[in-house]
Amino acid sequence: MTTFTLAATDSATMLRRNLRHALRYPSLTIGGMMTPILILLLFVGVFGNALGDGVGGTAKGDYIGYVTPGIILMAIASGCMSTSVAICMDMTEGIVDRFRTMAISRSSLLTGHVVGSMIQTMISTAAVIGVAVAMGFRTHGSVLDWLAAIGLMLLLTFALTWVAVTLGLLAKNPEGASNTPLIIQFLPFIGSTIVPPESMPTGVRWFAEYQPFTPIIEAIRGLLTGSPNGHDAALSVAWCVGLAIVGYMCSKVLFNRKAPR
Repeated sequence: MTTFTLAATDSATMLRRNLRHALRYPSLTIGGMMTPILILLLFVGVFGNALGDGVGGTAKGDYIGYVTPGIILMAIASGCMSTSVAICMDMTEGIVDRFRTMAISRSSLLTGHVVGSMIQTMISTAAVIGVAVAMGFRTHGSVLDWLAAIGLMLLLTFALTWVAVTLGLLAKNPEGASNTPLIIQFLPFIGSTIVPPESMPTGVRWFAEYQPFTPIIEAIRGLLTGSPNGHDAALSVAWCVGLAIVGYMCSKVLFNRKAPR
């Protein structure tokens, strides 16, 4: 077997391991799914009419079209961040030391976590979209727009998963790994998820406009609603690629340091 074939086989084994863990302990997956769903129910079902007036709509049906793209990103962030807990548990409970004594590819452990997390996150995201549609969300995007939006969601999921791996490797215990990612999970709130940045105070508005989630929200909103998104699509791809590269490089350095050959 070639080196690539061996790495792919070992990564597939680690992927099966992580998916079985997810089925056996579904609390993290369900928690990552329920949080954005509850937020969607709250802001559309309770505050929808009032907030809809603030963003130019007149009914919940108008506002749900505005808020859903941001909630989708929140679902992606929530799903990816559970990876940090799984990584930290592997690093602190001795399983990595056992793997080091076996003839397996070193990269397979992280690869299995990343691919497994992406699968779980996209399932959770699909559930959130399903709830939004049931509540009245309707899209005006074409099939190509939807394919582009799904591609951007996958790219963001990939990038945030590597960021989550880095946070898991930095954490000293699973409790720390579960708390640190909360900042990233709720970062879409301080963006254009709930209201436009133009309605925010000056300092908050500046942060909302220049943080990475806002252009991604606007790009997905434009694709799903059929509205122009200007340079947001290119900026979104740039942010995702940059986060993926930084997350991957930091994860590689930290993993090699914590689990030397």
